[in-house]
Amino acid sequence: MNASPEYVEMDRRSREFSLLGSCSALLGWDEQTYMPKGGAEHRGQQLALLAGLTHERATDPRIGEVLSVLEGAGLDPEGPEAANVREWRRRYDRFVKLPRSLVEELAKETSLAQQVWVEARKRRDFGHFRHSLARIVGLKRQEAACIGYEDTPYDALLDEYEPGARSKDLVGLFEGLRMAIVPLVATILDSGKRPDATILDRDYPVDRQRHFGELAAARFGFDFTRGRLDTAAHPFCTGIGVGDTRMTTRYDPRDFTESFFGILHETGHCLYEQGLDPAHAGTPLGQPVSLGVHESQSRLWENFVGRSRAFWDYAFPIANGLFPASLAGVSLDAFLFAINEVKPSLIRTQADEVTYNLHVMIRFELERALIAGDLQVNEVPGAWDEAYRRDLGIAPTHDGEGCLQDIHWSAGLFGYFPTYTLGNLHAAQLYDAAKRDLGDLDESARKGDFHHLLTWLREKVHRQGQRQRPLDLIERATGKKLSDRPLVEALHAKYPCLYGL
Repeated sequence: MNASPEYVEMDRRSREFSLLGSCSALLGWDEQTYMPKGGAEHRGQQLALLAGLTHERATDPRIGEVLSVLEGAGLDPEGPEAANVREWRRRYDRFVKLPRSLVEELAKETSLAQQVWVEARKRRDFGHFRHSLARIVGLKRQEAACIGYEDTPYDALLDEYEPGARSKDLVGLFEGLRMAIVPLVATILDSGKRPDATILDRDYPVDRQRHFGELAAARFGFDFTRGRLDTAAHPFCTGIGVGDTRMTTRYDPRDFTESFFGILHETGHCLYEQGLDPAHAGTPLGQPVSLGVHESQSRLWENFVGRSRAFWDYAFPIANGLFPASLAGVSLDAFLFAINEVKPSLIRTQADEVTYNLHVMIRFELERALIAGDLQVNEVPGAWDEAYRRDLGIAPTHDGEGCLQDIHWSAGLFGYFPTYTLGNLHAAQLYDAAKRDLGDLDESARKGDFHHLLTWLREKVHRQGQRQRPLDLIERATGKKLSDRPLVEALHAKYPCLYGL
């Protein structure tokens, strides 16, 4: 059936809108990787202009008129056109509520604030960042007020990253997970058994770390002819467009695991971006469904594959060849225990698989309080330290390993953090379903063959785009509603064995 003129028009507008977004993404990537410090002010002006142009196009009243015609055209509710129209409507309704001046101001302030954050992190001084954060929090409160909400202003921001999610639902879901994790951590720590962590605190040349990470990323399926790997203060992945997906990591010459597992994590994100249907690029059907589902891909490859014995049966000989002196005399069992150590720590990106979600829950709690006005910006360091003492039994010695460790707030990404834990929950459920459908994934992993798993994810997640909302997509892919049970069961199956419990 030929598409109507109205649908053709919306398809064109959507693709043009996406191109503008790709320009902003490229400027953002450059800002975090190669831009000189002196370019911050100009970059902020560039991003503000693009944000304004994007907003102007996205709020054209003609879009509302065309969407009304399409919504009354009797489209098949299960068809791809209806899915696109549904998501175009959602985005339009959100955009028209935001004044262009606010959009431009946010783009400029967050661009500048990210540079301030980098310097504050180096100085380990929250005071250097406090005023920037206060301005961003104020602007995000304005954004929430413009968009509107039922229960709490935070929900207006959360919905940007996880459509349909509500704070009250996540609080209940996360609390159930917390109640399962905290006793497991206590049992592990009470066991008295510890790995030899010095295995990881040795000389690991950065050039070989990079090579090892690239080998693993390519083996998982990352296409380096359509992507690249660079360094940045905070690891990230960004999809610039079809054929151009980029990731970054950071290196520690005394610990290859920070870069290696960071690369595996970002590779998962990039595989999602590279797996989107290019025929629908620039439309909702060719875009990720949510950040929670996006995070499921990174955590699945990082943890369920990358920290498994089966993967290291394949990869450990390669690591030995690249780091012969550092891994001399180290057994696979000792190495696996070291990379899967459970130990309360201060840095989220370096946290183990068991305690990681506690880091996320702390940030979820604090940013909800900031947006609600229950926590003042100058109170953040103290509240952060108190939460870490309460949940992890440790506290930062300086702001760099405390409230300045993440780039998210400087970028205005309030509502983003809970998607990390949602991603862990999705990942566990998806991996369970993949094992059910594909059989023994470990056997393939031992051979370095991940083709079947990637193909399954392409079909069930990547190529789906935004045909369904996040929870519907997970339920269709796995046959079950989202639950914390698969993740809890996976953790209880893995870690008591490692710790001899």
